[in-house]
Amino acid sequence: MNDTIVNRIFRMGAFVVLAAVIVLLFPRYNNSFRYHFEVGKPWGYATLTADFDFPIYKTDAQMQEEQRKLLTTFTPYYRYVPQVQREVMVVSLAEMDWLQTEGFNRVAIMQRGGVYKSCMVSELYTPASAYKRFGYDCALNLVRDTAFTQSQREKLLSTLSPTHGLVQKGEKIIGKGEIVTDRDFQTLQSLRKAYENESAGNRQRALSVLGEAMLVSLFLCLFVIYLYVFRVQYLRNTNTVLFFCLLMLIVVALSSLAIRFNLSVYLIPFAWVPILTRVFFDSRTALFLHFTTILITSIIVPAPVEFFFIQIVVGMVAVSSLSDMTRRAQLVQTAGWIYLAQLVAYTAISFAQTGMWSSIDVWMYLYFFICALLTVGCYGLIYMFEKMFRFISSITLVELTDINSDLLHTLAERAPGTFQHSMQVSNLATEAAKAVGANALLVRTGALYHDIGKMTDPLYYTENQQGVDNPLLKMDPRDAAQVVIAHVAEGEKIARRNHLPEVIINFITTHHGTSLVRYFYNTYANAHPGEKIDTALFQYKGPKPSTKEAAILMMADAVEARSRSLDEFSEEAISRMVDQMIDTQIADGQFAETPLSFKDVEDIRRVFKARIISMNHHRISYPTLNK
Repeated sequence: MNDTIVNRIFRMGAFVVLAAVIVLLFPRYNNSFRYHFEVGKPWGYATLTADFDFPIYKTDAQMQEEQRKLLTTFTPYYRYVPQVQREVMVVSLAEMDWLQTEGFNRVAIMQRGGVYKSCMVSELYTPASAYKRFGYDCALNLVRDTAFTQSQREKLLSTLSPTHGLVQKGEKIIGKGEIVTDRDFQTLQSLRKAYENESAGNRQRALSVLGEAMLVSLFLCLFVIYLYVFRVQYLRNTNTVLFFCLLMLIVVALSSLAIRFNLSVYLIPFAWVPILTRVFFDSRTALFLHFTTILITSIIVPAPVEFFFIQIVVGMVAVSSLSDMTRRAQLVQTAGWIYLAQLVAYTAISFAQTGMWSSIDVWMYLYFFICALLTVGCYGLIYMFEKMFRFISSITLVELTDINSDLLHTLAERAPGTFQHSMQVSNLATEAAKAVGANALLVRTGALYHDIGKMTDPLYYTENQQGVDNPLLKMDPRDAAQVVIAHVAEGEKIARRNHLPEVIINFITTHHGTSLVRYFYNTYANAHPGEKIDTALFQYKGPKPSTKEAAILMMADAVEARSRSLDEFSEEAISRMVDQMIDTQIADGQFAETPLSFKDVEDIRRVFKARIISMNHHRISYPTLNK
């Protein structure tokens, strides 16, 4: 089994593990009654009928009111302890306060022989009131029988029925689209309790979990199919697959926690999914991943239809308002648009479903605002994911193109000619990238750093030799070629010391591919006719470019350098030079591993020719003043 197969199994296994973890994270219920409903909102499911007989349970408020009324007839029980004094019924001051607070009018007093006698509370005395009435101290002789009182109270309450009606098997409970009334809500809650009964069995719960697992697996499979059909390069990259899985897991886990702790799911920033995916990848993938995530979350949220529509709006607004994130302020603006979109979507859905102002929950507007604030916090996640998965965002690229950065400033000081060459290559490559739909900002950044290895020995390169003899011409062509080739390895070392992203380092290592240092190769071949030459002594180590951006930089670098040696700058000469350089690279197979098409190559040629002609256009001579 080779590494490629192992990697494929690992990537597919990541989705399998994701599905299993998501199902385990879902809030577990003790029943299979998974409907979500609210009073005043439409029933969003098919018409519901009873599968079995079940009673309609009274609400807590109803039970409490009935208990209150029933307890008005209840009397607490006391034991009578005869005293030597006159038989005055005396209770403690605390006991009298309790009787009056609880609203009891009568008490039951156990006499000799276990017979209970009913007595008015007004006939009882406290020690103080007895002294005032009879003129002497009276001892306490009534003691509440707490245990018997409690048992009698419970016995009385047990006579209350917790139900007030019966729904028979096959009876309609509620129809699709009907508004849930208080009565409907009570009936549906009663059905939920019926399912909680163990008699519903483990079978329903097992089938419920199985259904969840099937739905999650289905949604993830559809996302994998999308990647396979439209973005297979993402599916073949382990870091990218892990990023998708982790991002979905974070959002679904937060949603599950919110539901477990009875928090609103609208506090969760689902916009993280499309924003982060758009920052590192493309809009279509961002939307598809977002749709997959909210479909999975819809399985467990209350009012799933309303949730789904609102989050669809969130994803579309996030992707549309963040076409290319190059400034921090863009994230704040996007969060603002998302907040407004959620407000409008929620209000519109509420009106469409009920047609009543009372259906608006004003707390939802606060939840949306908090969610918008959390969306801005996505900026920190961008940095985290960049480091974790070695991605690169547009924000980082913009920062790297700052020519006042320490590394580029050092390049400009030590090798000014190389710096100017890099700037020209950057301009050429950027225009070509725009013409063929490549990442212009990425290739621009790579071009600025592609020759930083020349800082080590800048005078070995002609662009930095101002009136100084070229020391390479005094060396053996094979040694001179090795000196030139070394600037690639030196550039990689400098880039890693300065912690440049891997994708930028890739431009440094591939901008010459496996091409020959032709000046010294041809020089040596001409001086040694008939000799079998070891081309490895004159060949760059590679690797070859594997992306459009790397190929464009390779072409731009060669064309810009060759343009400096032209004797004439006519359109014909420039056109011939561009064709010759690119044709040579194609003949060498330098672009065999890139996705460039023939049309792309022709478009790049056209851009290079136009740009170099404009850079070297003829200016008119300024006349001098006659004296």
